[in-house]
Amino acid sequence: MELRHLRYFVAVAEEGSFSVAAEKRLHTAQPSLSRQIHDLELELGVQLFVRGPRGIELTPSGRVFLDHARVALLQVEAAAEAARRAAQPEKSAITIGFLTGYEMDWLPAVMNILRGKLQSTEITIRSEDSPDLAAGLVRGTIDLAFLRPEKHAAGLQFKLLRQDPVLAFMPSDHPLAARSAIRPQDLANEVYVGVSPVRALVLRTAIEGFFKRHGLTIKPAHQAENLAMAVSLIASTGGISLLPLYAQNLLPKTIISRPIQGAPMVDLVIGYNEANGSPMLKFLLSKLDEIKFQVSSRNGR
Repeated sequence: MELRHLRYFVAVAEEGSFSVAAEKRLHTAQPSLSRQIHDLELELGVQLFVRGPRGIELTPSGRVFLDHARVALLQVEAAAEAARRAAQPEKSAITIGFLTGYEMDWLPAVMNILRGKLQSTEITIRSEDSPDLAAGLVRGTIDLAFLRPEKHAAGLQFKLLRQDPVLAFMPSDHPLAARSAIRPQDLANEVYVGVSPVRALVLRTAIEGFFKRHGLTIKPAHQAENLAMAVSLIASTGGISLLPLYAQNLLPKTIISRPIQGAPMVDLVIGYNEANGSPMLKFLLSKLDEIKFQVSSRNGR
């Protein structure tokens, strides 16, 4: 018994006609089709069709055989599709996360490194707060992230990319905006917009350490949960916030930044789960120095 016997039999059973099956489904001559079905019946030792008042009808044996024939043909199609998929390399995938705002600096360099793999790689980009990025790395929903060194995230490895200075951000018409640099003591009597100890713990710790070193006791009048909220609070309250250099990428024209004398620094790292065996992750990690060079060259740093 050959596969063509099953295809011919199913076509005749579904069309209810030798002539229609031959012409529309099988594109063969009817006498040839009749011979193939006759050979199948001889091999099985049963009659599959009878001629009834409404044309060709299945015998009880034919109805039973039809169910099995359909299953067999489906299995053959599935096997063929599996073979075709196996012959083609699977499309690799990688999910890359960025601390919101850093995409502008680092994503172009990453995409440039991946340019030769774009057709065979599915790339997903996520923009989130640093703790959420770390959680994604732990859960395995993110492969690589540009974030702060979240020390409480078990199983993660971090590689330093650079240290960013913290700047003073204020409305463009603020009295301190006229200065080329802000002294620590200038901040003492200002409305201070702080950052979240949950969403930005690394930054908050660096700022508090800076205040302590300079003998400043500054309590936030407002607290921003994210960068967009910080910008909004600066604009609406006329206050000052201390944010990393990258925040300049997202400023409206009404907000400006000024360097701070003796400014604290915050680390930007690339993080990944040490248990992640993704070949694409290993490839990007191997190109880390090249990514850093591209970013530093573009930014003149």
